[in-house]
Amino acid sequence: MTKVNRRIAVFGLALCAAAGLLGCSGGSSVSTPPPGQTVTDVYIVGFERNAASINVAKIWKNGVATSLTNGTQNADGYSVAVSGNDIYVAGYEYNGTTGLPVAKVWKNGVSTSLTDGTKAGMAWSVAVVGGDVHASGYEQTGGSGTPYKARAWKNGVATYSTDGSRNAAAYGITVAGSNQYMTGFENNGSIDVAKVWKDGVPALLGDGTYSSYGYSVIVSGNDVYVAGMQLVDGGNGAARVWKNGVATTLSDGTLNGSVAGLALSGNDAYATGAVQNAAGKYIAKLWKNGAATSLTDGSNNAFASGVGLSGSDVYISGYEFNGTKYVAKVWKNGIGTSLTDGTNYAIAEGLFIYVH
Repeated sequence: MTKVNRRIAVFGLALCAAAGLLGCSGGSSVSTPPPGQTVTDVYIVGFERNAASINVAKIWKNGVATSLTNGTQNADGYSVAVSGNDIYVAGYEYNGTTGLPVAKVWKNGVSTSLTDGTKAGMAWSVAVVGGDVHASGYEQTGGSGTPYKARAWKNGVATYSTDGSRNAAAYGITVAGSNQYMTGFENNGSIDVAKVWKDGVPALLGDGTYSSYGYSVIVSGNDVYVAGMQLVDGGNGAARVWKNGVATTLSDGTLNGSVAGLALSGNDAYATGAVQNAAGKYIAKLWKNGAATSLTDGSNNAFASGVGLSGSDVYISGYEFNGTKYVAKVWKNGIGTSLTDGTNYAIAEGLFIYVH
């Protein structure tokens, strides 16, 4: 599958195979606290490579890591959601028999496969509402070289997919009321076009001039927000947020940029991603209502993958190069803390802020 990956596009590697070891960054979310309770738990998912150069899917709760996989097959966690005492993670793990990635959701560390391993599949996002577990991702239609179709699953059962005639993927998912929203892209025969699906009905986000991608979706009242990017003349990515289909450009594409995470608080919209600097390095960024703040100094490549809020505190997941390896990180109000020690390559893909 040919597509622009949030991480790989931002780091200037252009196009990648969907089943490659570097996946897209996850999204962002925050719970609604019960009255009078203010404990904040920060859940972050991603992977850390082990001594055998295998990516181990991991979840960090308040900085303490737990492995989701045993390190025998490459795996990654892209998105996390918490409901009561239950923790859900969407991602993938390679099948040791077929050598293909299997879309998975882990509940409290126990995995359920969404695809059977005979065709490549990945789960990019998870949302839990009313006891129902919704996930989005993609699955290949056949063997190597065949198109990928965007998929949605509810409680482990596939509910919606594109027709598979052209490449498509669903990177973000959320549920508002009785409506399910997904965002991603679908190829139109010549370019990839960002889309948002409401209960399976697509609406275009990209302008159709150059390829575009939706990565995260949030719904507030009647407003639907999508974070992503669109390529511009010259081939760079422009970081964008669409509100009800109308785009706001956060970076103009003069230098490469992308948005991965979204969070809302009242009338304030927060987005996270990265923008290239003149020296060719990528600076992790937070945008509040379109105004950018740099999280890193630009001396090394970095990316901000997810964002979540608790009161006046802003939490961001991501990663930064330390000169030899990428280090998984969390920022609280702009102050970064490493989740890994830099010995092994590690990426933080997304987060969930659980206020209870």
